[in-house]
Amino acid sequence: MATRVIASKLFLPPPRQSAVPRPHLVQRLQDGVDSGRKLTLVSAPAGFGKTTLLSEWLASARHNDSGTRLAWLSLDEADNDPARFLTYLVAALKGAVSAERSTALAEEAVPLISVEASLTALLNEISRASHRIIMVLDDLQLIGVALTSLTFLLDHRPSNLHVAIASRSDPPLPLARMRVRGELTELRAADLRFSPEETAVFLNRVMGLRLTAEDVDALETRTEGWIAGLQLAALSMRDRSDIPGFIKAFTGSHRFVIDYLGEEVLQGQTDEIRTFLSQTAFLNHFSGPLCDAVTGRSDSDQVLETLERENLFVVPLDDQRQWYRYHHLFADVIRARSLKVSPERVQTLHRLASEWHEHNDLPEDAVRHALAATDFERAVGLIERAMPDMRRRRQDTTLLGWLQLLPDEVTAGRPVLSVYYAWSMLVSGELDAAERRLDDAERALIATTEAAELPHPPDGEELQMLPVMIPVYRASLAQARGDVAGTTRHARRALELTQPGDHLGRGAAAGFLGMALWASGELDAAARTFADARTSLGLAGNISDVLGSTLVLADMLIAQGRRGEARRAYEQSLQLATAEGEPVPQSTADLHTGISELHREQNELAAATEHLRVSKTLGERASLPENRYRWFVAMSRIKEAEGDFATALDLLNEAERLYLPGLLPMTRPIAAMKARIWIAEGKLAEAEAWAETQGVSAADTVTYLREFDHITLARLLIAQHRAKNHSAGQRRADGDNRVIGEALNLLERLLGAAEAGSRTGSANEILILQALAHQATGRTALALAPLGRALAQCEPEGYLRLFADEGVPMEALLQEAAKHQIGIDYVRVLRSAFGPGESTRPTHQTDMEALSQREMEVLTLLSTELSGPQIAREIYVSLNTLRSHTSHIFLKLAVNNRTAAVRRARELGLL
Repeated sequence: MATRVIASKLFLPPPRQSAVPRPHLVQRLQDGVDSGRKLTLVSAPAGFGKTTLLSEWLASARHNDSGTRLAWLSLDEADNDPARFLTYLVAALKGAVSAERSTALAEEAVPLISVEASLTALLNEISRASHRIIMVLDDLQLIGVALTSLTFLLDHRPSNLHVAIASRSDPPLPLARMRVRGELTELRAADLRFSPEETAVFLNRVMGLRLTAEDVDALETRTEGWIAGLQLAALSMRDRSDIPGFIKAFTGSHRFVIDYLGEEVLQGQTDEIRTFLSQTAFLNHFSGPLCDAVTGRSDSDQVLETLERENLFVVPLDDQRQWYRYHHLFADVIRARSLKVSPERVQTLHRLASEWHEHNDLPEDAVRHALAATDFERAVGLIERAMPDMRRRRQDTTLLGWLQLLPDEVTAGRPVLSVYYAWSMLVSGELDAAERRLDDAERALIATTEAAELPHPPDGEELQMLPVMIPVYRASLAQARGDVAGTTRHARRALELTQPGDHLGRGAAAGFLGMALWASGELDAAARTFADARTSLGLAGNISDVLGSTLVLADMLIAQGRRGEARRAYEQSLQLATAEGEPVPQSTADLHTGISELHREQNELAAATEHLRVSKTLGERASLPENRYRWFVAMSRIKEAEGDFATALDLLNEAERLYLPGLLPMTRPIAAMKARIWIAEGKLAEAEAWAETQGVSAADTVTYLREFDHITLARLLIAQHRAKNHSAGQRRADGDNRVIGEALNLLERLLGAAEAGSRTGSANEILILQALAHQATGRTALALAPLGRALAQCEPEGYLRLFADEGVPMEALLQEAAKHQIGIDYVRVLRSAFGPGESTRPTHQTDMEALSQREMEVLTLLSTELSGPQIAREIYVSLNTLRSHTSHIFLKLAVNNRTAAVRRARELGLL
């Protein structure tokens, strides 16, 4: 079941005939569109007439330009779910692109997969349209986590699309950037307040009062032009004789004014109307039939028409006057009164609303009202029936929000809900809570012999799968805690319980067994087991899981040095994802990130960056939560290859923030990646602090899960040796070799473990470091032996950056290898990977033109945090003179930017 689009949310509110015309504001809005700006923001507190102004503007735009197409989306709290918001956003835009579709949207079911995947195609379709489209999002303050699609829309907006937003607060969009670039039109509370002239028109003409100019001025001063306050005051003054006295008493904050005038307005209504308002104010949107269901009436349509005619804060949501909502402030007042008078009655009304929504195939609203009614048994039944479809559509935010509103004693007795709750806790990193939920599920499963015993039995198939899925999730929990033995035990138990034909259970269990083997470093067995798991998942029809697991299989293959097979796995998965003509959102972005990493290793940085661009374009909804950090790691590696270490570190910090620990074995810790950048920069103190904090020592027992840490430590030891045994760039032949001895001993143990586990990818890096360690002590002949082995193993798989990232020392070694006819053709290819001109870069100070004393002074300052102007002031020269010095430094060091200059200077011992 796909998300059903409620047509009333897409209808453009008709302009109010009795509204005060605001041509100067309408013109400002239109000017923003005509000037090509991408966004209009109407931001002000409630009651300032944002919606009324936008509907007046769009009516004017349609009248003045019949070619303009309009799209409108009225948002509510339920839309704060990425999948639901995206569904409505696309539906609204499709209605504008193809006008004949708009009448069918009420019944159209928009599956999430086709919606998000088609967003790019839809924008392309808009760009090809001959007409202009204005898209309005009303009440955007109700949307928080679901703004990814809007950000994408604005970033890739065709020139004929303009987006307008009405919100009580500024949305988390790059408003400052758009403001500076002239891409933003803004109207705020100060712009929306009624002027004295508009106040007079509203009170005397629209509201039918006969106030003197003095009374109008006084009330305008009291309300500061706040439109809702004026409307409430006008309603209260209709039958008053002492108008000046009322206005004089009209003081206090907006909240106080709302409460006071709400009381006055309600007192002026009949008992029948007051009862109707109290029974329907808790509905976010309502129709005549819905109101009939909760009030017991049969004439709610006529009552709603009367309320609208009397200006009692009823806002029509469609041009057929079928759906309405109350003004937010007015509804707040009535709800507060109703809860104070009879909270039990309010719960009954919510229960009636839940039943109506369920019978009208609106399950999300049915659940929301059941929860508001604290009818948890009813809510549980509705959630369990909706859960399979919502899980398929990845509406995890909404589903978890519902579960968190249920008391523990309710979910604890429902095995299906408890298992899903456990998975949600696992994904969010709350491992202890996940274990408690799994314990609840096991107890509830034992107590539930038949699904029919439950008041609202869950789907039978889901219940039957629990004996297998509970140990599968326990395997996941053990994996998250780094308990390899526990992961293996639970995964094997799940496999034992699977029945013939249970491809999903077998695939899930085998997948965790494969990951346990991976964490143990047994990569051959891990890759075979995981490949079998993916086959089972495919037979179960879980294509998203097949595609999502490609990254895990590729990581195993890369660690084995089988990069060609990893590339083919990615390419086959992309073909599978697009077999139906549309990519599958939950995995496609991750596939592009993985392919980017392979391109980076082959020094195809432009291609690597392009795949990351595609991945980002597809958006977060196209990436599994546990994989989102990988995009930032991949981009960091590209920036590192370009010599931009500062940006690389910033990207790793963001990756660290997004990383969800435990879902997969962490074989390349982010902290160690940061340490490697510090080592490359020469910031050894930071790298030493990393080793101490992480407890990494050369005397440790080597294991696969700590392999990356230990290889990073070996890099640090080699760098420490170089730093200690260089003075002003001159090597001391009698230098202290104790540190390099520790590095070589550690590398020898790492190499033995890697080769025993068939981890050729790890072995390649270890061999390169062995060569560099020997080189650092001046023993080039010894260095060529491990280098030759690395060259022989790396050439068939096309490694390039593995060598190029080592910089000047590796260039020198490759020159020596060429002299000794070692891997001569491959060495020629590798040397080209160091970039234009890099093969002629100096490897020692004696190989380069000497820097002057002033250039050395400038170079030292370039390694600090000082800006160019600050450096110029520090050495008392003009900025042009400083630029001349830096140009000479770059030329002598054969580099083209400040970061690369500092790196090269450290490699040469100049800093």
